[in-house]
Amino acid sequence: MKSKRAVYTTIFLIIGILALVNVLAKEYFVRLDFTEDKRYTLSQATEDILQELEEPVTVTAYFSEDLPPDIAKTKQDFRDLLIEYTNVSDNMVVYEFINPNESEEIENEAMQQGISPVLVNVREKDQVSQKKAYLGAVVQMGERQEIIPFIQPGAAMEYALSTSVKKLAVIDKPSVALLQGHGEPPIASLQQVNNELSILYSLESLTLTDTTAIPTKFKTIAIIAPTDSFPENHLQQLDEFLGRGGHLFIAFNRVDGNLQNASGLEVTTGLEGWLAQKGLQVPASFVVDAACGSVTVQQQQGYFTFNTNVSFPYLPIISQFADHPITEGLEAVIMPFASPVSFAKTDSAANLTFTPIATTSELSGTVPAPTYFDINKEWAESDFTQPHLNVGGILEGNIQGNTPSKMVVIADGNFATQAGQGQSDNASLLVNSVDWLSDDTGLIELRTKGVSSRPLEQLEDGTKTTLKYLNFLLPILLVITYGIIRFQIKRNVRAKRMEESYV
Repeated sequence: MKSKRAVYTTIFLIIGILALVNVLAKEYFVRLDFTEDKRYTLSQATEDILQELEEPVTVTAYFSEDLPPDIAKTKQDFRDLLIEYTNVSDNMVVYEFINPNESEEIENEAMQQGISPVLVNVREKDQVSQKKAYLGAVVQMGERQEIIPFIQPGAAMEYALSTSVKKLAVIDKPSVALLQGHGEPPIASLQQVNNELSILYSLESLTLTDTTAIPTKFKTIAIIAPTDSFPENHLQQLDEFLGRGGHLFIAFNRVDGNLQNASGLEVTTGLEGWLAQKGLQVPASFVVDAACGSVTVQQQQGYFTFNTNVSFPYLPIISQFADHPITEGLEAVIMPFASPVSFAKTDSAANLTFTPIATTSELSGTVPAPTYFDINKEWAESDFTQPHLNVGGILEGNIQGNTPSKMVVIADGNFATQAGQGQSDNASLLVNSVDWLSDDTGLIELRTKGVSSRPLEQLEDGTKTTLKYLNFLLPILLVITYGIIRFQIKRNVRAKRMEESYV
């Protein structure tokens, strides 16, 4: 009798504890985050934004029901994120989830808000069919609203939501200048960069003249891929800008290649000499790297012509980055026709600090310009004798005058012009640099927070083998261990029952 009563008491206690935990979980949302990049932990930047809210924010999430598990997880992750936003903001963030597939009226409402459906594959009864699904949200503050048209599974969810809230909360955006007049690309050709910067800043064109100074409203100026020479007066204006504490982002070409005629030539704009006065040396040389992109080459075989992708070391893929907010989360940036950059402590640069942020791989080297590109060349390790060359860095200190300023220099302008051509990390490097120079909210750390791209091909053979066998053997070992423990417990119980003193 006592035994049954103890069992019932234990069951009731367990049910009560579970019920209490369930009630507390609604009031106090807690989860443990063991991911490498802490993607399920709110950043300090997000917490600062939420705690400074003066008006309530309403998030209307349009998510379809009955989605495949991998996509349905996105909805749960987004819900968990909103719960944390609500708690941190002291209930200043209010949210609701709506299923647009419930009725045609709700579906039209979602589409009018800017949430477009996507087609997802659904497996039912051993058949694969396509289903129209919605995964988007509308963030609203007062009469203003921001649209997140599609929440990509595994993407930087916190960045999309936090920047939408920040964009609604900011009234007067600081201005960032994109320098023009020296062959630089216009804002219209940097659409992705403009879209990302416009969240917190107003990106404006700036053309220097001989009679006017750089407007004081600009804290940061971006100089991207100039092709024409800088007059001395323009370089003086940049010095004056640095002298009052302004910041510069410079991505310029010291060399450039033409694949049409297979030639690589030196580029001279005047920036190289101006930077040399500040201790930054950028020689007229091409960086070559065994970790590189490829070019398409036409080959003839008999009567047939076909295209072949050939590795081209003049298109280095940079994956070695410093531990810095600018490069946080970056995986790979392709830098076509880059040059090395180094820092020399001259008398005028004695008090300056240079921090490399992007370097080549162990198998890299340089080729002086001018040069001829031999597409069919068989490259060997002997061609890559200069490991870990710097292709970008940060110069800090009293660069000009007695006021501290900062400068990010990337010895390749082509990487920036390709930022909107499917090279997401290229855009992130550019935007992160301008953001770091212009803002101290910390949102740049969120832009690349999400699922990292780590292809198996980049893992060492030993690591691949370990992961393969661990994936196969670990479940079996867990089952065997459980069986042994369970067998041992039952054996101990049987042995105890056989004792004479057992009642």
